[in-house]
Amino acid sequence: MSETKSLLERKLDRRLLLAGGLMAAGGTAVAASAARGQTSHAGHEMPQAAAEAPPAHLSAHGAMITVGEVDDARNGFDPSKLLTDWDTGTVSTLPDGRTLRTFEVTAEDKEIEIAPGIMFPAWTYNGRVPGPTLRATEGERLKIVFRNQGSHPHSMHFHGIHAARMDGVPGAGPIGPGEEFVYEFDARPFGCHLYHCHALPLKRHIQKGMYGAFVIDPDPARHPEHEAVARSRLLGTPENAGWQEFVMVMNAFDTNFDNENEVYAVNTVAHAYAKKPIRVLKDTPVRIYLVNVVEFDPINSFHLHANFFDYYNQGTTLTPTLKTVDLITQCQAERGILEFHFREHEPGLYMFHPHQSEFTELGWSGMFDVVEAVS
Repeated sequence: MSETKSLLERKLDRRLLLAGGLMAAGGTAVAASAARGQTSHAGHEMPQAAAEAPPAHLSAHGAMITVGEVDDARNGFDPSKLLTDWDTGTVSTLPDGRTLRTFEVTAEDKEIEIAPGIMFPAWTYNGRVPGPTLRATEGERLKIVFRNQGSHPHSMHFHGIHAARMDGVPGAGPIGPGEEFVYEFDARPFGCHLYHCHALPLKRHIQKGMYGAFVIDPDPARHPEHEAVARSRLLGTPENAGWQEFVMVMNAFDTNFDNENEVYAVNTVAHAYAKKPIRVLKDTPVRIYLVNVVEFDPINSFHLHANFFDYYNQGTTLTPTLKTVDLITQCQAERGILEFHFREHEPGLYMFHPHQSEFTELGWSGMFDVVEAVS
């Protein structure tokens, strides 16, 4: 009976956040009493004062949206900039003529703001959540210099192909505070991957923010049968410049450490892209590198309103694994590439969100602001 009650109380805690739409009052989440309704001295329930109507696009899903703004400067990262912030490292040439691409990654403890007034004691890569989006080209030699300046042992486990001794576990294993390790391996296979800490307890190290996207672009010379598609994915080519590319890491936060999430997001800040829609050009195709690292919930999803997309599961193929769909699901650590366009649409705001309504209302939703090309 007590176990059933405990589960019910946890569910109610999340519903109380929902009832307030994660509304902030005085910089903190709305109190439970406000969610239940205010009571006068005489014991009668008082109607809430009518609030000023929010902009139309903020009224989606019943105006369930955070109130106020997150301090991006204090966080040290801006969700709008994270969308296109590719870390390509530094490039040099090996004696055999191959490209060596070197990245530097530092683990550090850092308090971040995940919704207006809601602070979270994160463990980070390079002071941000998600960590830097590492981007390389198939066949290159990669060198990742990892320094642990955090308070706990950490590691980097890459979803790719490498030797056991270069793995975050067991291989190299956890790197202690103040220590350094250099991961080195070839960039393969091409696709949309991720990296994350593999120190135990794994669910806590991931949920605290130790993850990031890891994109390997295909080498067109290795794929002559699909060379045009491969070139469109290769950063720096004219074909790639013809795409609008974004990285979206779906994540969530357990703010009271009860193994359930209270805040959901893409790129960490709740409702970031609902309040500041992502501007896209109507006639230019869109490519999204989508990664799911939500812990404690077995399934996440991505749904695009009023449009359909092609999906490349894991990003390891140059032909779609799903064509003309408007919804895909991902387990934890699953990822893929979405491609679509708005050429046949009128300009306007087009919503995207998971099809788990609770995730949407607790922070994971956004808008594409489709506009005509600027002449």
